Amino acid sequence: MTFKYNNPSHSKKVMSAMLAGMMALSGGGAALAAESTETGQGQPAATTTSAAPTGLFSDIKAGYWAEKHVYKLASQGILLGNNGLFRPGDAVTQQEAVTMAIRFMNKENQLNDGTTAALPTNMEVSNYFKPYVALALQLGLINQTEETAADVTNTTWGQKPASREWTAKLLIRALGKNDEAKAQNAQSTGFADNDSISDSAKGYVNLAVSLDLAKGVDGNKFNPTGTVTRAQLATFFSRGEGLTDTAYPNTYTGYVTGLKDNQITLVANGKTMNFTVNSSTPYFTKDSEVRAAGPNVQLYTKVLIVGGSNGAASYVELLDATPQVESVEGTFARALSGNKVGIFVGENYETYAYDESTAFIDQNGNAIKVSDITADSTVEIQRETFSADKKTVVIRVKSGIVNKSDSGTVTEVNPSGKTIKITNAAGQSEQYTYNDNLIIRYRDRILPVAELTAGSAIKYTVKDSVLQTVELSQGVEQNVRATLVEIGGNQSTLTFKREGGSLEAKLLVDQPEVIISGIEKATLSDLITDADNGDQVELTLNSDDRVTRIQVVSRQMEPMNGASVVSYNSKTKVLTVLDSNKRPYVFTLDEKTKLDYNAAKPTLAGLETLLNEGRKIDLTYVGTRALSVKVIYKYEGTLSNIDTANKKISLLSNNQTVTVAYYSVPTIEIYNKAGAGLSDLKVGDSVTITLNGAQDAVQKIALNTTAQFEILSIETNGRILVKSDLLTSHFYVDQAVLTGENGQSITAAQLAAGNLINVTFEGTTAKAVQVVKRTLGQVTAVDASSVTLKLFNGQTETVPVSGTIKVLKSGSTLTTIGSLTAGDRVEVTKDTDNSTRFRVMTVANRQFWSYDAVGNQILVKRESTSDTNYRFALSSGTYVHQGDTTLSVQSLKDNDNIVLYLLGNVVLEIQKQ
Repeated sequence: MTFKYNNPSHSKKVMSAMLAGMMALSGGGAALAAESTETGQGQPAATTTSAAPTGLFSDIKAGYWAEKHVYKLASQGILLGNNGLFRPGDAVTQQEAVTMAIRFMNKENQLNDGTTAALPTNMEVSNYFKPYVALALQLGLINQTEETAADVTNTTWGQKPASREWTAKLLIRALGKNDEAKAQNAQSTGFADNDSISDSAKGYVNLAVSLDLAKGVDGNKFNPTGTVTRAQLATFFSRGEGLTDTAYPNTYTGYVTGLKDNQITLVANGKTMNFTVNSSTPYFTKDSEVRAAGPNVQLYTKVLIVGGSNGAASYVELLDATPQVESVEGTFARALSGNKVGIFVGENYETYAYDESTAFIDQNGNAIKVSDITADSTVEIQRETFSADKKTVVIRVKSGIVNKSDSGTVTEVNPSGKTIKITNAAGQSEQYTYNDNLIIRYRDRILPVAELTAGSAIKYTVKDSVLQTVELSQGVEQNVRATLVEIGGNQSTLTFKREGGSLEAKLLVDQPEVIISGIEKATLSDLITDADNGDQVELTLNSDDRVTRIQVVSRQMEPMNGASVVSYNSKTKVLTVLDSNKRPYVFTLDEKTKLDYNAAKPTLAGLETLLNEGRKIDLTYVGTRALSVKVIYKYEGTLSNIDTANKKISLLSNNQTVTVAYYSVPTIEIYNKAGAGLSDLKVGDSVTITLNGAQDAVQKIALNTTAQFEILSIETNGRILVKSDLLTSHFYVDQAVLTGENGQSITAAQLAAGNLINVTFEGTTAKAVQVVKRTLGQVTAVDASSVTLKLFNGQTETVPVSGTIKVLKSGSTLTTIGSLTAGDRVEVTKDTDNSTRFRVMTVANRQFWSYDAVGNQILVKRESTSDTNYRFALSSGTYVHQGDTTLSVQSLKDNDNIVLYLLGNVVLEIQKQ
């Protein structure tokens, strides 16, 4: 990271942002902006990245803990990147920290610009920093006696990394609190390593802690000799702006008085300024480190804006979300000369001044003129409270009498509240009430309110603020629920009965869309019309009032299960059957009849060969038309009895007990079990029984099971390779119903390696595949009803927990949520029984050796010559990080201390120490 040192005004903003960050000296919670890194010749390195935060730095990702402060300092011109990098984890040198402290104090104008500033012999610094260090000695920011006594055997004084206690001294002195800190030198800091803190630094540490600027590290230690990173320094300086009155040239704090046209108007120090904003403008709030999802600024709230080039806002921070306004409500009397209005507030008559910036709005929020306000209207006067003038900012009509005629577009109809919202011809939004006398016309028709929909172009009249008439300029598409009564002989008209209404007839468009569940490419001839039992449909009418779409939502079809075929005529397609009570029925089959028999792709010709006398079938029908015919070739249900003595199998299917004989032992099919027999089945099992061709005996019994797998690869012809409990297997999914994480239909091409899936088998055939949502993260909180996780992308997710849970931890399966503890890395899924399952990852502390890119594995140092567990496979998205900084696995170096988090022997997370 490279920092430029330019003019004194630049230094003011630099210093301000710096201090806040510097003071929070905790190991991972605050930030610090580093000064210029040095070239070999002792000059500041070349800067190649703009200070504007639009692209910011490639190594500061969204959600990074110091992102807010880096954005702020970059916007103020304090941070300039080197080749687009910030290098947040690098240590800051003493000469850099001193330079930033001078700028924070706005003392850069006191520098001796020459490079001959007198410094003690052993305080060697680069030429660029000499004036800053000399001035720091002069101002007492650093103590010459202390610094000349410091050990600089291994480096120069300037290049020496700034320690935590040294930085605490520098910052407290920069705040002008040196005497206050020295008064606390005799007090213990309370840290476990208090004895390791220099006696001369204890008062500074105490004061920094009391100001809530410095915090301890793990184990209640201060770690006085620890270094301060660039990210820590950036946050320290940024936060320090709240502890100083120093003004910075492009940083403004004030109140928002305008929000429009991608612009924020700010009043600061009595001056009005406009800043442009866009989708990339970063927004933050005072009390949050996380960037806001979008603009969160309201009128008259207090904000801090850092101005960029061409009048743009480079950084916006909401300091106080409470609008600084007060309201007075009264009855409008009249407009007065001299830009004043008179209103009655209770019994008192008062006047209020306004100017060209005062907004006048009606009860719908639309802009109006003062002359539009009628006497006796109820008005609200809003005045700002952040100045002594208490300027009138808004005069709003709360209620008034409206009489008008206009045109516009309907935006919302609320029948329950009897209100209609309209966007008028001027583009303004209005809302009016209506009553039962409202007249809605389209051409020569009177329409019900239900046919007035959003998007309708209208002309309308309002009297006494109540909507009186609405005239549609053009028809709109509408939906009608009805019962089909008749289709005209030439299929050009449709007669129907609305729900609760009378008969109506509408013209059909050419080739209207017909949708009937179970019938592909349905046509008008597939519809059932009848005055009493016709199809229940939803009709779509276009703007010309013609029917364009007919969707059947229900129909009066009848089921007939367990019927016996008497005869079938393949020429006339007439089927005669006896129902289960031996009553005869005659039906006609056609090319639209849904067919089902023991074939992957059933056809009518194939079915006809099976419709011999005595064949058992299930069917549905309307009148004499067969809608579906299913040859009974299997039963699905719950096994209720296995009678091996009499060779009979009984099961409960569709709330009926079905008993079928077997002549020889049927084939028993169970997924992942070869050579299964009847003894492998038990009462209560879910099974599918397939019958022989004569339908009088069991041919096969398939056990219905559900199992969970991880997909290893997608193979050809609908076959996939999966893994479960370290065992791999193949099966086909071409006959299965496939659904995604959210229950949506997917294709086999949408399955991917790494997916976790729940598979329902009929024997060895996959009948249904559901992709399981898989959530990975670190447990941060556990309560009775939920578990909160920090995901690998830095976001937080709360997982609700109810019903059965399973916690797989250390080789045991536990059933209480209390088995989880903060810090556990877990995988959260739904098991096959819909219970919530937490798999806790195992932890291994190792030393990195190398990365095998071909095998996507890492190798770690062996703990002994007999250690064979030194090679670990990585998942496709292994999370590698140090703190909140995401790393690549290639960035790990030999002997790096790392923590591995594994499921099985697969690494899902690597944490660099």
